[in-house]
Amino acid sequence: MAAVLQRHPSRSPPGYAACSGKRHGRYGTDMNGPAGRAPYRPANAGKKYPVELLAPAEVEALIGACSDRRSTGIRNRALIVALYEGGLRVSEVLALLPSNLDRTHRSITPPRRNGNKERSVQLESAAFAVLERWLDRRERLRLETGSLLFCTLEGRPLQSAYVRALLPRLARKAGIAKRVHAHGLRHAHAARLADKQVPLEILQAALGHVSRRTTGQYLRHIAPPHLIVAMRARPRASRESPDS
Repeated sequence: MAAVLQRHPSRSPPGYAACSGKRHGRYGTDMNGPAGRAPYRPANAGKKYPVELLAPAEVEALIGACSDRRSTGIRNRALIVALYEGGLRVSEVLALLPSNLDRTHRSITPPRRNGNKERSVQLESAAFAVLERWLDRRERLRLETGSLLFCTLEGRPLQSAYVRALLPRLARKAGIAKRVHAHGLRHAHAARLADKQVPLEILQAALGHVSRRTTGQYLRHIAPPHLIVAMRARPRASRESPDS
């Protein structure tokens, strides 16, 4: 499963049922504490970790660790596909609406936020089928079409804290020893395109970076220097798919 860019004008922490998306914790759905209490802040906030790239087979194992029958598992499979195959930020994924998916062109168009460049990412059939399965399950659950794409089974928004807890738990289940997190899936997406030596401009557009310099800095953490040199030197094809 691979994404194609289209240019466009252990256990869960307290408060979570494993893989359920239900919120029972001491904070509200906006993850802010009660009056007078500081907003929620993850325990690893501000810490830096070495980049541990996930191989495609490890991502497949991560997806396979989700239930293939339960609604929460079908939703979480789709969530991982959006992060990895689409190369989206977790904030973009959690802000998606069903209307941001185009079944005709098998594409995702994330909402523009914080000055990010508008883009549309086209997925291969097998990857988009995972998202379509969640769309179909949403209909069976009679979730509101105006609710966020990735929501609880009651239609409430999923929180980033849920994703932070979900991915390491799935990694343990899949036997993956690396640190697994949402941005790591975006790293893996970018590394896969870098390995194919796609032009730097195409990678920049795929990641939604406003500045080419940002993309270059990003690559230095995930790709060998010789690949970066090759990507800078490679002329950009006219709207070609990175996988063509």
